[in-house]
Amino acid sequence: MVREIIKLDRISKFYQMGDSRVDALRELSLTIHENDYMSVFGPSGSGKSTLLHMMGLLDVPSSGSVFVDGKDVSQLPENELARIRGKKVGFIFQVFNLVPSLTALENVALPMMIYDVPQREREKRAEELLISLDMGDRLRHLPGELSGGQRQRVAIARALANNPEVILADEPTGNLDSKTGEEVVSIFNKLHAAGKTLVVVTHDPDIARNTDEVVRIRDGQVVEHEISKEHSIRAGGGMELAGGLKSKVNEKLGVKTGIKNKVK
Repeated sequence: MVREIIKLDRISKFYQMGDSRVDALRELSLTIHENDYMSVFGPSGSGKSTLLHMMGLLDVPSSGSVFVDGKDVSQLPENELARIRGKKVGFIFQVFNLVPSLTALENVALPMMIYDVPQREREKRAEELLISLDMGDRLRHLPGELSGGQRQRVAIARALANNPEVILADEPTGNLDSKTGEEVVSIFNKLHAAGKTLVVVTHDPDIARNTDEVVRIRDGQVVEHEISKEHSIRAGGGMELAGGLKSKVNEKLGVKTGIKNKVK
């Protein structure tokens, strides 16, 4: 069986908005295994981004538990969560979130400063990452001097800076044209082939067609979870789907299986 990296166990998340309570997630369970390639679909307000924040330890659940490498981290203080997050997870956002006053090289090197990586080593790794993403001729350019696709490549390089196990991406092709989006999908495929674990919140069917798992959520719960036959074999069979559903597989993702959690 493949190793579990992140496990969400019956997590709920609610926000108090004046006299009203908004339930973003409702007793949702989901496990991310080593070398998973998962896409998450759902309508606006379904809880996709909140789910990603839970996986990335950017937020804590109102109830339930989050496990990282088998350890419950739900009640850890923020400084401990930040330490784990910085080494375990790399983030890619729709709006890139680059520092406008820093060059591409400096943006990629920035996360390594948290771990006191020497400057020469930071710059060397940042340069290698950018070159690997065909950005070797843009090292000294500011974000404002780059196209959307180039900025996303810088953001991907930054996410890889500390060599995290898991890459979490929130609508990474949402602000890109179709051709550039295809290039980003190709980069993700190569990262997965190289052993990275990826979870992508997306509306892009091109990404879903390339992933091993498709999770659909609505009203803060998983309503469908599909896995490819190849992924089930790699995982050793007997995989539990979200919510503890019995594992079924598709010969080809994209064909609905009827595996659904009833939304209460």
